[in-house]
Amino acid sequence: MKKIIRIVVLLAFLGLVVYTIVYLYSKKQKAPVVYQTEQAQVRNIIKRTVATGSVVPRKEIEIKPKISGIVEKLYVEPGDKVKSGDLIAKVRVIPNMVSLNEAESRVSRAEIALREVQIDFERKQLLFEKKVIPEADFQAVELKYQNAQEELSAAKDNLQIIKEGATQKKGEITNTLVRSTIDGMVLQVPIEEGNSIIESNNFNDGTTVASVANMNEMIFKGKIDESEVGKLKIGMPLIMRIGAIETQSFGATLEYISPKGVQENGAIQFEIKAAVTLVDSLFIRAGYSANADIVLAKADSVLSISESLIQFEGDNAFVEVETAAQVFERREIKTGLSDGVFIEVKAGISKDDRLKSKAQ
Repeated sequence: MKKIIRIVVLLAFLGLVVYTIVYLYSKKQKAPVVYQTEQAQVRNIIKRTVATGSVVPRKEIEIKPKISGIVEKLYVEPGDKVKSGDLIAKVRVIPNMVSLNEAESRVSRAEIALREVQIDFERKQLLFEKKVIPEADFQAVELKYQNAQEELSAAKDNLQIIKEGATQKKGEITNTLVRSTIDGMVLQVPIEEGNSIIESNNFNDGTTVASVANMNEMIFKGKIDESEVGKLKIGMPLIMRIGAIETQSFGATLEYISPKGVQENGAIQFEIKAAVTLVDSLFIRAGYSANADIVLAKADSVLSISESLIQFEGDNAFVEVETAAQVFERREIKTGLSDGVFIEVKAGISKDDRLKSKAQ
């Protein structure tokens, strides 16, 4: 009986050892690798670069006063539409006391001179009418009288200019009224009533009373890196996207590339400008930030595959084509335009071929 028990225990031990060996061996065996496959598709391939910038009016004018003084009245606010000649503001002149005193003194001297010449003129006129003096003597005093009248008129005009900023010979004061010089929309009014303003002259830009721009003609103004600027040409199409209007893209045409770069954050950047094609239903505000995709090259409706499927060896490109279930052969292809994700295939495979992709 004991012999039978020992045999049973021995057989059980041997079975356990065999099972353990078989189990460990099966665990070491790798599962067969199954590869996914993809097919080529017909799509549009667009090679592009991105420029960042903003949308601004093509023509934006800063309205400056013709005379220094105090803003007496403002007639517009940002957002108002104006036409050329419309009133923007009215300026009250604060005369310089030295200039005012000299102008008043000039008027007084001109009045005194006129009274003196007028007495002489009237006396000579009476003598001329009685034919006591010749006509030449009378003409000489008449000329002096006319000159004295003109000097008084000029002195009074000068005094009025110093006091009010303009003369009223034509029936209206113009220098104290600031008017728009273009048709457009008022973008900014950086002053308030009561502010002092300075006229534009050879030594000073002058105070900006308002900024007016034509909002019907906008341009994209942006920067592009030096590594991409050599690929650009005037007339290239752009696809512009505005951060504040996510659902709409806008077409644009490149019309300016700066001949000189500027260093920004350690890189050389070149300014570009492009004319934007506006959409009537959307109002584009000046200064919107935007990105512009510049189309460097485009291929429409071409056979293409993901670049990750391609194996490159020197100047040659290869893909693995499935000939039977999980059986692949290496095949050379001819490639074309790439957008960084998909690449055009000109020859080597068809639309029905299944290409080796990643393993499952």
